[in-house]
Amino acid sequence: KMHFLMRAKAVCIFPGGFGTMDEMFEALTLIQTGRMRRVPFLLFGKSFWERIINWQALAEAGTISAGDLDLFRYVETADEAVAIITGWEEGC
Repeated sequence: KMHFLMRAKAVCIFPGGFGTMDEMFEALTLIQTGRMRRVPFLLFGKSFWERIINWQALAEAGTISAGDLDLFRYVETADEAVAIITGWEEGC
Protein backbone atom coordinates (compact mmCIF):
# COMPACT_ATOMS: atom_id res chain seq x y z
CA LYS A 1 0.00 0.00 0.00
CA MET A 2 2.81 2.39 0.86
CA HIS A 3 4.49 1.86 -2.52
CA PHE A 4 1.21 2.58 -4.29
CA LEU A 5 0.79 5.86 -2.40
CA MET A 6 4.38 6.93 -2.95
CA ARG A 7 3.89 6.66 -6.72
CA ALA A 8 0.43 8.29 -6.79
CA LYS A 9 -0.12 11.45 -8.82
CA ALA A 10 -3.41 12.03 -6.96
CA VAL A 11 -5.61 10.35 -4.37
CA CYS A 12 -9.33 10.18 -5.09
CA ILE A 13 -11.63 9.02 -2.30
CA PHE A 14 -15.24 8.04 -2.94
CA PRO A 15 -17.93 7.50 -0.29
CA GLY A 16 -17.35 4.23 1.54
CA GLY A 17 -17.15 2.48 4.86
CA PHE A 18 -14.50 1.50 7.37
CA GLY A 19 -11.98 0.30 4.77
CA THR A 20 -12.28 3.53 2.83
CA MET A 21 -11.87 5.57 6.02
CA ASP A 22 -8.81 3.53 7.00
CA GLU A 23 -7.15 4.10 3.62
CA MET A 24 -8.08 7.78 3.60
CA PHE A 25 -6.76 8.55 7.07
CA GLU A 26 -3.57 6.58 6.48
CA ALA A 27 -2.83 8.55 3.31
CA LEU A 28 -3.72 11.88 4.96
CA THR A 29 -1.45 11.04 7.89
CA LEU A 30 1.44 10.23 5.55
CA ILE A 31 1.01 13.59 3.81
CA GLN A 32 0.50 15.46 7.09
CA THR A 33 3.69 14.04 8.59
CA GLY A 34 5.76 14.57 5.44
CA ARG A 35 6.32 10.86 4.81
CA MET A 36 4.50 11.21 1.48
CA ARG A 37 4.77 14.15 -0.89
CA ARG A 38 1.68 16.27 -1.24
CA VAL A 39 -0.56 15.36 -4.18
CA PRO A 40 -4.12 16.36 -5.05
CA PHE A 41 -6.28 14.65 -2.42
CA LEU A 42 -9.85 14.67 -3.62
CA LEU A 43 -12.95 13.70 -1.67
CA PHE A 44 -15.84 13.01 -4.01
CA GLY A 45 -19.22 14.15 -2.71
CA LYS A 46 -18.93 17.02 -0.24
CA SER A 47 -22.33 16.36 1.35
CA PHE A 48 -21.36 12.76 2.19
CA TRP A 49 -18.00 13.65 3.72
CA GLU A 50 -19.31 16.61 5.71
CA ARG A 51 -22.02 14.39 7.23
CA ILE A 52 -19.53 11.65 8.13
CA ILE A 53 -16.58 13.72 9.40
CA ASN A 54 -16.76 17.11 11.06
CA TRP A 55 -13.34 18.34 9.97
CA GLN A 56 -13.89 21.80 11.44
CA ALA A 57 -14.69 20.30 14.86
CA LEU A 58 -11.45 18.31 14.73
CA ALA A 59 -9.49 21.50 14.02
CA GLU A 60 -11.32 23.44 16.74
CA ALA A 61 -10.62 20.65 19.24
CA GLY A 62 -6.94 20.75 18.32
CA THR A 63 -6.82 17.13 17.17
CA ILE A 64 -5.73 18.36 13.74
CA SER A 65 -4.30 21.75 12.86
CA ALA A 66 -6.33 24.27 10.90
CA GLY A 67 -3.74 23.93 8.13
CA ASP A 68 -4.58 20.25 7.78
CA LEU A 69 -7.92 21.29 6.30
CA ASP A 70 -5.96 22.36 3.21
CA LEU A 71 -4.65 18.83 2.61
CA PHE A 72 -7.80 17.82 0.71
CA ARG A 73 -10.45 19.27 -1.60
CA TYR A 74 -14.04 18.32 -2.22
CA VAL A 75 -15.12 17.59 -5.78
CA GLU A 76 -18.43 16.57 -7.29
CA THR A 77 -17.48 15.50 -10.81
CA ALA A 78 -14.71 13.76 -12.70
CA ASP A 79 -14.23 16.92 -14.78
CA GLU A 80 -13.64 18.95 -11.64
CA ALA A 81 -11.11 16.37 -10.41
CA VAL A 82 -9.26 16.33 -13.73
CA ALA A 83 -9.00 20.13 -13.69
CA ILE A 84 -7.45 20.08 -10.22
CA ILE A 85 -5.06 17.25 -11.05
CA THR A 86 -3.88 18.76 -14.34
CA GLY A 87 -3.49 22.20 -12.77
CA TRP A 88 -1.57 20.89 -9.77
CA GLU A 89 1.87 22.27 -9.06
CA GLU A 90 4.11 20.16 -6.85
CA GLY A 91 3.52 20.92 -3.20
CA CYS A 92 0.50 23.21 -3.62
